[in-house]
Amino acid sequence: HASLPLPHSPLPGSVSCPSKSSNRTNMASAATTVPENVLKKRRRNDAIKKRADSFKTKEAGRKKERRERAFRNAESYVKEYRQRERMLIRCRRQARAAGNYFVEPQANLILVVRIRGIMGVSPKVRKVLQLLRLRQIHNATFVKVNKATLQMLQWVIPYVAFGYPNQKTVRELIYKRGFGKVNKQRIPLSANEIISENLGKDGIHGMEDLVHEIFTVGPKFKEASNFLWPFKLSAPKGGFICKRHGFCEQRGGDWGNREELINDLLSRMN
Repeated sequence: HASLPLPHSPLPGSVSCPSKSSNRTNMASAATTVPENVLKKRRRNDAIKKRADSFKTKEAGRKKERRERAFRNAESYVKEYRQRERMLIRCRRQARAAGNYFVEPQANLILVVRIRGIMGVSPKVRKVLQLLRLRQIHNATFVKVNKATLQMLQWVIPYVAFGYPNQKTVRELIYKRGFGKVNKQRIPLSANEIISENLGKDGIHGMEDLVHEIFTVGPKFKEASNFLWPFKLSAPKGGFICKRHGFCEQRGGDWGNREELINDLLSRMN
């Protein structure tokens, strides 16, 4: 007797069809296969994230270093100011005890404030006011004391009030009215990074460095003064006495050299 084929065995010469389980396996393997462009995108994103994290870490370290350096500089400046004040007090006491007069050290810094407008201003005076960067009324700038600046002040003395500011006046003026010249634009000094980006090459990295360079008339005074935009002050509280007369005249006035009394005027205008 011829043997009959089993119920589940393929017939001779027939083609076997794939089972459902093999189809599921092939579909699962196809689903888990990631395209090459997706892998490239993942690797690129991972590299970008790694570089960003590294940059953030380095930037945080640099910011911390700048803060610590600014704090150390501020402490050293405070010590320097205190030593200078104590030295002057000691010299005054010694001179008084010996029955002599103490001659105050000559000032190196002048603060110039324009108190009159443009009516009736001659071309020469107008040009000198432009060189001093006093283009508007109630503008103020810091000027280094030398022969050239003193001669320029003599030309414009009926239009300005000037004197020798102290450290408190310089500091309050820069902190409250300070604007920097960045790309020919007037930018408020709201962060030390603005100063560091423009004056970092000159060793000035913050507000205290800028105040110290201006007040002590350091070697980079020109760069620091040119970086500061001319201060725009308010009209003085209580008003002026008489702009047409000088401060040193008997009847009293406003224009001219006030020496240390310029600090009182600035406290009313700031």
